[in-house]
This record gives sequence, structure tokens and C-alpha cells, in this order.
Amino acid sequence: MQELVIGVVSSLIATALTVAAGWFGLSWPRRMLLRLLSRMSGVGVLRSYPKQSAANADLAADLRAARWVKVLTGRGNELTRDSFQEVWRPGNPRLESTRVLLPDPADAGGWLRAREDEIRRTDPGIESGLLAKQVSTNIDYVTAVAARNASVELRLFDAPHSCRVIVTDRLAYFTPYLQETHGRNSPCLVFGNGSPMYDYLLRLFDGLWQAGAR
Repeated sequence: MQELVIGVVSSLIATALTVAAGWFGLSWPRRMLLRLLSRMSGVGVLRSYPKQSAANADLAADLRAARWVKVLTGRGNELTRDSFQEVWRPGNPRLESTRVLLPDPADAGGWLRAREDEIRRTDPGIESGLLAKQVSTNIDYVTAVAARNASVELRLFDAPHSCRVIVTDRLAYFTPYLQETHGRNSPCLVFGNGSPMYDYLLRLFDGLWQAGAR
């Protein structure tokens, strides 16, 4: 009975905090609530963003503090932007290694074409073969970076393009790609090291890395 009462009271408090945060436009009550519910559920969510693009500033700060970085992405445009510039800098005394997984442009499994079909429903500018061209450009970019920075490695994967994963020694950024929208407009969740989702995303990356082509 006591557990039931605690559960009901927790739900009421959570609802009240959510409504109050919405009224006053405050982010800290939402983050506090998220962490409280995360502890109660054991999932380990530290932060959430309505869109992946909204996480870029925090991502850049977390990458600057990282000891190692692992990136799995369906296209890789973010790799060429400001968020990752500190990661690519040679001689960074803190950063030990960076591993990047990008799709194989040969697309033997048809995953790039499948993703194109999804996005084309809302973005008519996505023509057949465009994603492969963009991925190839980003492969060239990371290859050039790796030629100047021995701590950077690149491999290609042939698997569904269903999410973006960025894992560091402290955090994991997870963006599940929504159908009919770009990844930058999909929601993003951040999990702490030691949480079940952090461990799962790390295993996901490591498995694809082992199977990936150099």
C-alpha cells in the first residue's frame, strides 16, 4: 500500500513540475524532473532535446571534455561543423582516440536508398543517390582528418540507418531517426556512463565497428 501511495504522489509531483516548467518557460525544472524519473526507472537519461540540432552546443562542450569518442551516424554532416573541430585537432592532450562509423556508399544492403525514400516524403530535394554522394564527401573529409591526426580512425558499416550514436567515456548521445524527417529534427537523449542505455549503445557501436570495413 505504501508503494502505491508513493507512486501516486510521485506522479502528481511530476505532473505539477512539468506544468509549472511549461508555464514559466524554465528548463531547470524539466531537467530536474527528468533526472528524478530517470533514477526511478533506472534508464539513466540525463538530458533530452526536442531536436538533435538543439543539442549541438552541449555536445561540443562534452566532446571537448572527452577522453575518447565513438561516432555512428547515418550521413555525417555534423562531423564537418563546429561541434567536432576540437576533436579533429592534432595534439589534443586529453583526447586519446576517435572512432567514426559512416555508411558504405556502395549500399549493398539498400539502407541508404531506404532512408532516402523516408526523407523524400517531406523533403523533395532528396533525389536518388544524393545521400550516397553526401556520405562520400564526409568520408573524404574524415579521411583527410585521419591523415593528419593518428588518433582518428574511420570504418564503414552496412546496416540500417536508424539512429545517430555518439559515445564518450562519460556520456552517450542517442538520436533515433524518425521517419519522414531529417536526423537533425529528430529528438535526442543523453545517457550517463553506467546506465543500461549507455552500455547498450556502446555495445552497438563496438559490434558494428568490428564488422565494419576499413
